Amino acid sequence: MKILAIQNRMGIGDTVIFLPYLKAISQKFNSPISLLVKESSKADQYLNETDYIKEIIILDRNKNSKGKHDGILGTLDLIKELRKYKFDKVFIFNSSLRFNLIAKLSKIPIIFQYPLFKKTNQHIINTAKNFIKTNLDLQVDEDPKIQISLKSISEAIEKYKIDENNLNILLGIGGSGPTKRIPAETFLKVMEKIVDQKKCHFFLATGKDKDEQIILNQILESKFKKLCTSLDSLSIKDTLPIIKKCTFAICNDTGFGHLSAALNIKTIMLMADAPLMYGNYSSKMFPIIPDGEKTVGHSTRSKDKTNPSKIYQKIQEILV
Repeated sequence: MKILAIQNRMGIGDTVIFLPYLKAISQKFNSPISLLVKESSKADQYLNETDYIKEIIILDRNKNSKGKHDGILGTLDLIKELRKYKFDKVFIFNSSLRFNLIAKLSKIPIIFQYPLFKKTNQHIINTAKNFIKTNLDLQVDEDPKIQISLKSISEAIEKYKIDENNLNILLGIGGSGPTKRIPAETFLKVMEKIVDQKKCHFFLATGKDKDEQIILNQILESKFKKLCTSLDSLSIKDTLPIIKKCTFAICNDTGFGHLSAALNIKTIMLMADAPLMYGNYSSKMFPIIPDGEKTVGHSTRSKDKTNPSKIYQKIQEILV
Protein backbone atom coordinates (compact mmCIF):
# COMPACT_ATOMS: atom_id res chain seq x y z
CA MET A 1 0.00 0.00 0.00
CA LYS A 2 1.27 3.48 -0.88
CA ILE A 3 0.57 6.02 1.84
CA LEU A 4 1.40 9.73 1.91
CA ALA A 5 1.48 11.96 5.00
CA ILE A 6 1.52 15.75 4.62
CA GLN A 7 3.06 17.84 7.41
CA ASN A 8 3.65 21.40 6.22
CA ARG A 9 4.96 23.08 9.36
CA MET A 10 8.43 24.55 9.06
CA GLY A 11 10.76 23.39 11.81
CA ILE A 12 12.63 20.32 12.98
CA GLY A 13 10.69 20.27 16.24
CA ASP A 14 7.36 20.45 14.43
CA THR A 15 8.25 17.39 12.37
CA VAL A 16 9.67 15.40 15.30
CA ILE A 17 6.46 15.97 17.27
CA PHE A 18 4.46 14.17 14.55
CA LEU A 19 6.65 11.06 14.43
CA PRO A 20 4.52 8.91 16.79
CA TYR A 21 1.47 9.53 14.60
CA LEU A 22 3.36 8.70 11.40
CA LYS A 23 4.62 5.51 13.03
CA ALA A 24 1.06 4.59 14.09
CA ILE A 25 -0.18 4.98 10.50
CA SER A 26 2.68 2.84 9.20
CA GLN A 27 2.00 0.08 11.73
CA LYS A 28 -1.76 0.17 11.13
CA PHE A 29 -1.34 -0.55 7.42
CA ASN A 30 1.88 -2.54 7.73
CA SER A 31 3.61 -0.23 5.26
CA PRO A 32 6.26 2.50 5.47
CA ILE A 33 4.92 5.91 4.50
CA SER A 34 6.07 8.76 2.27
CA LEU A 35 6.30 12.14 3.96
CA LEU A 36 5.72 15.50 2.28
CA VAL A 37 7.49 18.21 4.30
CA LYS A 38 9.20 21.54 3.80
CA GLU A 39 12.95 21.58 3.29
CA SER A 40 13.31 23.66 6.48
CA SER A 41 12.18 20.60 8.45
CA LYS A 42 15.55 18.96 7.53
CA ALA A 43 13.67 15.65 7.70
CA ASP A 44 15.87 13.98 5.10
CA GLN A 45 18.84 14.33 7.47
CA TYR A 46 17.37 12.56 10.50
CA LEU A 47 14.68 10.23 9.14
CA ASN A 48 16.79 8.50 6.49
CA GLU A 49 17.28 5.43 8.72
CA THR A 50 13.82 5.36 10.28
CA ASP A 51 12.11 2.19 9.08
CA TYR A 52 8.54 3.48 9.03
CA ILE A 53 9.48 6.32 6.66
CA LYS A 54 9.82 5.18 3.03
CA GLU A 55 10.92 8.49 1.52
CA ILE A 56 10.94 12.24 2.03
CA ILE A 57 9.25 14.42 -0.60
CA ILE A 58 10.17 18.09 -0.35
CA LEU A 59 7.40 20.69 -0.38
CA ASP A 60 9.10 23.71 -1.94
CA ARG A 61 7.10 26.61 -0.54
CA ASN A 62 8.74 29.66 1.00
CA LYS A 63 7.71 32.80 2.84
CA ASN A 64 8.93 34.89 -0.09
CA SER A 65 6.66 32.94 -2.50
CA LYS A 66 9.56 31.87 -4.72
CA GLY A 67 9.36 28.12 -4.14
CA LYS A 68 8.55 25.87 -7.09
CA HIS A 69 5.30 24.78 -5.40
CA ASP A 70 4.08 28.32 -4.70
CA GLY A 71 1.18 29.89 -6.57
CA ILE A 72 -1.19 28.29 -9.05
CA LEU A 73 1.52 26.98 -11.34
CA GLY A 74 3.45 25.61 -8.38
CA THR A 75 0.36 23.84 -7.13
CA LEU A 76 -0.13 22.23 -10.53
CA ASP A 77 3.51 21.10 -10.50
CA LEU A 78 3.02 19.51 -7.09
CA ILE A 79 -0.09 17.71 -8.29
CA LYS A 80 1.84 16.31 -11.27
CA GLU A 81 4.62 15.10 -8.98
CA LEU A 82 2.25 13.40 -6.54
CA ARG A 83 0.28 11.67 -9.30
CA LYS A 84 3.42 9.77 -10.31
CA TYR A 85 3.51 8.00 -6.95
CA LYS A 86 -0.05 6.63 -7.30
CA PHE A 87 -0.77 6.89 -3.58
CA ASP A 88 -3.66 4.86 -2.14
CA LYS A 89 -4.21 7.02 0.95
CA VAL A 90 -3.14 10.39 2.29
CA PHE A 91 -3.12 11.75 5.83
CA ILE A 92 -3.13 15.56 5.86
CA PHE A 93 -2.00 17.03 9.17
CA ASN A 94 -3.56 20.45 8.57
CA SER A 95 -6.95 22.05 7.83
CA SER A 96 -6.00 23.56 4.48
CA LEU A 97 -8.50 23.44 1.61
CA ARG A 98 -5.52 23.78 -0.73
CA PHE A 99 -4.03 20.46 0.33
CA ASN A 100 -7.45 18.80 0.19
CA LEU A 101 -7.80 19.88 -3.44
CA ILE A 102 -4.20 18.86 -4.20
CA ALA A 103 -4.90 15.37 -2.83
CA LYS A 104 -8.09 15.03 -4.87
CA LEU A 105 -6.48 16.31 -8.07
CA SER A 106 -3.53 13.98 -7.44
CA LYS A 107 -6.07 11.16 -7.71
CA ILE A 108 -5.50 9.83 -4.20
CA PRO A 109 -8.71 7.85 -3.57
CA ILE A 110 -8.79 7.90 0.25
CA ILE A 111 -8.18 11.20 2.07
CA PHE A 112 -7.93 11.67 5.82
CA GLN A 113 -7.55 15.28 6.97
CA TYR A 114 -7.98 17.60 9.92
CA PRO A 115 -11.39 19.36 9.84
CA LEU A 116 -11.30 22.06 7.15
CA PHE A 117 -11.02 25.73 8.14
CA LYS A 118 -10.25 24.89 11.81
CA LYS A 119 -6.65 26.12 11.97
CA THR A 120 -7.23 28.83 14.60
CA ASN A 121 -6.03 27.81 18.08
CA GLN A 122 -5.23 24.23 17.01
CA HIS A 123 -3.15 22.43 19.63
CA ILE A 124 -0.29 20.81 17.71
CA ILE A 125 -0.25 17.61 19.78
CA ASN A 126 -3.88 17.13 20.85
CA THR A 127 -5.20 17.76 17.34
CA ALA A 128 -2.87 15.12 15.86
CA LYS A 129 -3.74 12.67 18.62
CA ASN A 130 -7.49 13.15 18.09
CA PHE A 131 -7.02 12.87 14.31
CA ILE A 132 -5.46 9.41 14.61
CA LYS A 133 -7.99 8.30 17.22
CA THR A 134 -10.96 9.44 15.14
CA ASN A 135 -9.81 7.97 11.84
CA LEU A 136 -7.86 4.87 12.86
CA ASP A 137 -9.19 4.18 16.36
CA LEU A 138 -5.65 4.29 17.73
CA GLN A 139 -4.59 5.89 20.99
CA VAL A 140 -1.05 7.25 20.50
CA ASP A 141 0.85 8.20 23.64
CA GLU A 142 4.46 7.23 22.93
CA ASP A 143 7.47 9.50 22.58
CA PRO A 144 8.91 10.44 19.18
CA LYS A 145 11.82 8.17 18.22
CA ILE A 146 14.55 8.53 15.61
CA GLN A 147 16.50 5.49 14.47
CA ILE A 148 20.22 5.45 13.63
CA SER A 149 22.51 2.53 12.89
CA LEU A 150 25.00 1.01 15.30
CA LYS A 151 27.62 1.36 12.59
CA SER A 152 27.29 5.15 12.45
CA ILE A 153 27.49 5.32 16.26
CA SER A 154 30.66 3.20 16.32
CA GLU A 155 32.23 5.36 13.62
CA ALA A 156 31.42 8.53 15.58
CA ILE A 157 32.97 7.12 18.77
CA GLU A 158 36.19 6.41 16.91
CA LYS A 159 36.32 9.59 14.83
CA TYR A 160 35.57 12.01 17.68
CA LYS A 161 37.40 10.04 20.39
CA ILE A 162 34.29 9.85 22.53
CA ASP A 163 35.24 8.56 25.99
CA GLU A 164 32.23 6.73 27.32
CA ASN A 165 33.59 7.04 30.87
CA ASN A 166 33.04 10.80 30.69
CA LEU A 167 29.86 12.73 31.15
CA ASN A 168 29.39 13.57 27.47
CA ILE A 169 27.02 16.52 27.33
CA LEU A 170 25.26 18.08 24.37
CA LEU A 171 24.83 21.83 24.65
CA GLY A 172 22.24 23.00 22.13
CA ILE A 173 23.26 26.65 22.19
CA GLY A 174 21.64 27.65 18.90
CA GLY A 175 18.04 28.63 18.30
CA SER A 176 15.66 29.65 15.55
CA GLY A 177 15.49 33.23 16.82
CA PRO A 178 17.41 35.62 19.10
CA THR A 179 14.78 35.50 21.85
CA LYS A 180 15.29 31.71 22.20
CA ARG A 181 19.08 31.80 22.57
CA ILE A 182 20.15 31.64 26.19
CA PRO A 183 23.30 33.76 26.81
CA ALA A 184 26.70 32.05 26.86
CA GLU A 185 27.19 33.22 30.43
CA THR A 186 24.35 30.97 31.60
CA PHE A 187 25.87 27.91 29.94
CA LEU A 188 29.33 28.76 31.32
CA LYS A 189 28.01 28.94 34.88
CA VAL A 190 26.42 25.52 34.47
CA MET A 191 29.61 24.12 32.96
CA GLU A 192 31.56 25.44 35.96
CA LYS A 193 29.30 23.55 38.34
CA ILE A 194 29.49 20.29 36.36
CA VAL A 195 33.26 20.32 35.82
CA ASP A 196 33.82 20.76 39.55
CA GLN A 197 32.05 17.44 40.17
CA LYS A 198 32.64 15.20 37.14
CA LYS A 199 34.98 14.47 34.24
CA CYS A 200 33.14 15.97 31.28
CA HIS A 201 33.22 16.73 27.61
CA PHE A 202 30.85 19.18 25.94
CA PHE A 203 29.55 18.97 22.37
CA LEU A 204 28.38 22.40 21.20
CA ALA A 205 25.52 22.27 18.70
CA THR A 206 24.62 25.40 16.78
CA GLY A 207 24.21 26.81 13.31
CA LYS A 208 26.18 29.35 11.32
CA ASP A 209 24.02 32.35 12.18
CA LYS A 210 26.19 35.30 13.24
CA ASP A 211 24.63 35.66 16.69
CA GLU A 212 24.79 31.90 17.30
CA GLN A 213 28.48 31.98 16.41
CA ILE A 214 29.05 34.73 18.97
CA ILE A 215 27.65 32.48 21.72
CA LEU A 216 29.70 29.55 20.41
CA ASN A 217 32.92 31.57 20.40
CA GLN A 218 32.31 32.91 23.90
CA ILE A 219 32.25 29.34 25.15
CA LEU A 220 35.18 28.21 23.01
CA GLU A 221 37.28 31.15 24.24
CA SER A 222 36.58 30.30 27.87
CA LYS A 223 38.71 28.16 30.17
CA PHE A 224 36.61 25.16 29.07
CA LYS A 225 37.91 25.26 25.49
CA LYS A 226 39.81 21.96 25.76
CA LEU A 227 36.67 20.24 27.05
CA CYS A 228 34.58 21.30 24.05
CA THR A 229 33.94 20.03 20.54
CA SER A 230 32.02 22.27 18.17
CA LEU A 231 29.50 20.62 15.86
CA ASP A 232 28.61 23.69 13.80
CA SER A 233 30.42 22.46 10.68
CA LEU A 234 28.65 19.09 10.65
CA SER A 235 25.40 18.20 8.97
CA ILE A 236 22.51 17.22 11.20
CA LYS A 237 22.89 13.65 9.92
CA ASP A 238 26.50 13.55 11.13
CA THR A 239 25.65 14.97 14.55
CA LEU A 240 23.06 12.29 15.36
CA PRO A 241 25.45 9.46 16.35
CA ILE A 242 27.42 11.93 18.49
CA ILE A 243 24.26 13.04 20.26
CA LYS A 244 23.30 9.40 20.76
CA LYS A 245 26.46 8.86 22.86
CA CYS A 246 25.80 11.85 25.11
CA THR A 247 24.83 11.24 28.73
CA PHE A 248 22.31 14.08 28.63
CA ALA A 249 21.62 17.34 26.80
CA ILE A 250 20.99 20.95 27.74
CA CYS A 251 19.31 22.76 24.88
CA ASN A 252 17.52 25.94 23.98
CA ASP A 253 14.21 25.47 22.20
CA THR A 254 16.16 24.40 19.13
CA GLY A 255 16.05 21.50 16.70
CA PHE A 256 18.88 19.82 18.58
CA GLY A 257 16.74 19.60 21.71
CA HIS A 258 13.97 17.84 19.82
CA LEU A 259 16.44 15.52 18.09
CA SER A 260 18.26 14.54 21.28
CA ALA A 261 15.02 13.66 23.07
CA ALA A 262 13.93 11.62 20.04
CA LEU A 263 17.26 9.78 20.28
CA ASN A 264 16.27 8.74 23.82
CA ILE A 265 18.67 11.20 25.48
CA LYS A 266 17.46 12.98 28.61
CA THR A 267 17.19 16.59 27.50
CA ILE A 268 16.89 19.71 29.64
CA MET A 269 14.91 22.21 27.56
CA LEU A 270 15.53 25.90 28.28
CA MET A 271 12.19 27.48 27.45
CA ALA A 272 12.50 31.25 27.16
CA ASP A 273 10.16 32.33 24.39
CA ALA A 274 8.01 29.46 23.09
CA PRO A 275 4.97 27.54 24.36
CA LEU A 276 5.84 25.04 27.07
CA MET A 277 4.35 22.17 25.04
CA TYR A 278 7.41 22.35 22.77
CA GLY A 279 9.58 21.46 25.75
CA ASN A 280 7.59 18.80 27.59
CA TYR A 281 5.82 16.59 24.99
CA SER A 282 8.35 13.79 25.50
CA SER A 283 9.17 11.88 28.69
CA LYS A 284 12.83 12.56 27.83
CA MET A 285 12.32 16.33 28.10
CA PHE A 286 12.81 18.30 31.30
CA PRO A 287 11.81 21.94 30.80
CA ILE A 288 13.29 24.87 32.72
CA ILE A 289 11.34 28.12 32.65
CA PRO A 290 12.79 31.54 33.51
CA ASP A 291 12.73 32.87 37.05
CA GLY A 292 9.56 34.78 37.82
CA GLU A 293 7.48 33.03 35.16
CA LYS A 294 4.73 30.46 35.79
CA THR A 295 4.73 29.32 32.16
CA VAL A 296 6.12 30.46 28.82
CA GLY A 297 4.82 31.46 25.40
CA HIS A 298 5.81 33.28 22.24
CA SER A 299 5.88 36.63 24.02
CA THR A 300 7.69 35.67 27.24
CA ARG A 301 11.13 36.87 26.04
CA SER A 302 12.93 36.00 29.27
CA LYS A 303 16.15 34.39 28.05
CA ASP A 304 18.19 36.42 30.54
CA LYS A 305 16.19 35.04 33.48
CA THR A 306 17.16 31.39 33.04
CA ASN A 307 18.73 30.33 36.33
CA PRO A 308 21.96 28.25 36.08
CA SER A 309 21.34 26.81 39.54
CA LYS A 310 17.97 25.42 38.41
CA ILE A 311 19.65 23.79 35.43
CA TYR A 312 22.30 22.17 37.62
CA GLN A 313 19.67 20.97 40.08
CA LYS A 314 17.79 19.34 37.19
CA ILE A 315 21.04 17.67 36.05
CA GLN A 316 21.47 16.12 39.46
CA GLU A 317 17.88 14.86 39.36
CA ILE A 318 18.11 13.20 35.95
CA LEU A 319 21.47 11.58 36.70
CA VAL A 320 20.09 9.70 39.71
